[in-house]
Amino acid sequence: MKRVVALLAAATCTAALAACGGGAEPGAPKRATLVLDFAPNAVHTGIYAALHQGYYEAAGIDLHVQQPSSSTDAPKLLEAGRAQFAILDIHDLAIARERGFDLVGVAPVVQRPLASVIARDAVRRPRDLEGRTVGVTGLPSDDAVLDSIVSADGGEPANVHRVTIGFNAVASLAAGRVDAATAFWNAEGVTLKRQGVATRTFRVDDYGAPRYPELVLVATAGMVREDPNLVGAVVAATRGGYVIAERQPDEALDDLMEADPSLDRADQAAELRALNQAEAFRNAGEFDMAVLPAWARWEAVHGIVERPPDTRQMFVSPDQLRAAGERAPSD
Repeated sequence: MKRVVALLAAATCTAALAACGGGAEPGAPKRATLVLDFAPNAVHTGIYAALHQGYYEAAGIDLHVQQPSSSTDAPKLLEAGRAQFAILDIHDLAIARERGFDLVGVAPVVQRPLASVIARDAVRRPRDLEGRTVGVTGLPSDDAVLDSIVSADGGEPANVHRVTIGFNAVASLAAGRVDAATAFWNAEGVTLKRQGVATRTFRVDDYGAPRYPELVLVATAGMVREDPNLVGAVVAATRGGYVIAERQPDEALDDLMEADPSLDRADQAAELRALNQAEAFRNAGEFDMAVLPAWARWEAVHGIVERPPDTRQMFVSPDQLRAAGERAPSD
């Protein structure tokens, strides 16, 4: 089974590379840096699987994967040419573009929202949060997620008492310091369950938000224009890795653990299992262009950005990338 899935992923990768005009030219591999959105974890298993399977190398790419030192690193590194690719939360991409960064999404990595409100078991539904205390990290998207979830259930978000707890949702909920918290269902939600804390999880795409891609592979618009074949090759290799993550998760988990042995394997296995149960990696690498305008409207209505992003300029479809590769001159 392991070999069958590996061959399937390799075939997917090879076909996509051919469609995009191939990777780097024969000879010395083309160096590129990919900045993660966070420390390595289960959502990145496809990237490490692609590295371990040699998909980037086969495409003529010497890919270096690095962690960010802060959430604002990646846009600056991309604009300065110190990195060629990054994984960004889709909200961070929208904010970066509104601030003038000429970045575009070239492929989705996680195909559905990970954002949620996780409540202690006494909270039976989102509108019950009126008059209760909810912890938020302080990120702009937290208020949007909380407002969307409460209002979609007929509640009044203004009646929710919010406190900033940073990224301490697990400890705060476990200790009963808050009634609920904004958090990722695939991470904090899984951890709380493994700790035996009784909670209810309200996912934002069940309460008012469209099923947008949470994490996006990003490059500069200039990179897409100037080197579409490199972009296409990285997209294809990454997509091949996520085929492994979806269809052979134990193998992908091995690759993640090899890359960062400090991770707890049982925790990462539980998180990866939750992602696959939600089909979060299904069709990774292909945007559903039809859903993105609805996401853009939601983004603006809930105040993450001032106006709906132009999704036609913000995201690159596989057809657009393929056409750009065909127009690109040979080196």
